[in-house]
Amino acid sequence: MRHLITGGAGFIGSYLAEALLERGHQVHILDNLSTGCMDNIQHLRRHPQFSYTIDTMFNEPLLAELIDQADQIHHLAAAVGVQLIIKSPVRTIETNTQGTELVLRHAAKKSKRVFFASTSEVYGKSQAFPFTEDGELVLGAPPKGRWSYACSKALDEFLCLAYWNEKSLPTTILRLFNTVGPRQVGHYGMVLPTFVQQALSGKPITVYGSGEQSRCFSSVHDVIDCWIAVSEESSTVGTIYNIGSDQEISINALADLVKRKTNSESEIIKIPYETAYEEGFEDMPRRVPDVQRLRKTVGMAPVTTIERIVDLVVAYQRERMVPSRPVDTPLKTRPRPLRTPVRPVDSAAVPAAEG
Repeated sequence: MRHLITGGAGFIGSYLAEALLERGHQVHILDNLSTGCMDNIQHLRRHPQFSYTIDTMFNEPLLAELIDQADQIHHLAAAVGVQLIIKSPVRTIETNTQGTELVLRHAAKKSKRVFFASTSEVYGKSQAFPFTEDGELVLGAPPKGRWSYACSKALDEFLCLAYWNEKSLPTTILRLFNTVGPRQVGHYGMVLPTFVQQALSGKPITVYGSGEQSRCFSSVHDVIDCWIAVSEESSTVGTIYNIGSDQEISINALADLVKRKTNSESEIIKIPYETAYEEGFEDMPRRVPDVQRLRKTVGMAPVTTIERIVDLVVAYQRERMVPSRPVDTPLKTRPRPLRTPVRPVDSAAVPAAEG
């Protein structure tokens, strides 16, 4: 099949491109490199089934042509990262809402199947743990700019489902929970690569807030396996899926784990939210998904342990610190890091999961 990935030079998008190519598909990436990076796709450039365009999805004639040439569209292009959201709320809202509307509008003209990357952020301040796909979304007040990202992605979800219900455009929504792994950078507030970089360089490991807030970190490899499994099922049209791990860990515990895994002498320090972001910043105390719908539909969910994920990120960051690292190895000869596979499970035998 022919796949178009918007935001394909980003962290998650580049892994999706790689996995689709490994399965024998054609892949075209559209990315403006605002948060993506050519290094993420450098190893794919020689693959005969891979192509890319460096441009914005707001180039509407180009977007229409690329959608017309694709069988499936994976829409990952978005403004991401807490720091970027706080500093550029206009860019966040416009990129997420207007960009998604353009993709859906042109996909609807040819009834192309669309998979939309949403986020656990849409659950906002909800306390109904674990989060279920049909549960209430509880967003903060508009003056709190931190919620502009969650609101824009929630609106995108409404738009995806509206296009399915009104225009019969086959859309599927995937809510991702703290996806991490090699190639992720900490430039926009991503916590794990930031901790690892700080630990390896001997700088203080900076924990924002109390550190008691918890997250469920998922290996990007597992997330992509689940994403593709959902994309191969016709029954997933018009449906929302949580994709996340069932391992909950506090940010304090994550900092301790990174320090131990890197054998670092770095001090762990606390920075108030007001100093790190803005006055009155609000955060989600927990993000815990129910992944029963995912398990029942595709028989799998992310399983790689946080310890293994940290090992992979540390190894990647250490490799990046070594000079003369090759960056243009062809896909077929480029080794894939060892990982715990996503294993099929018997959904009837698995209790409601967190993660």
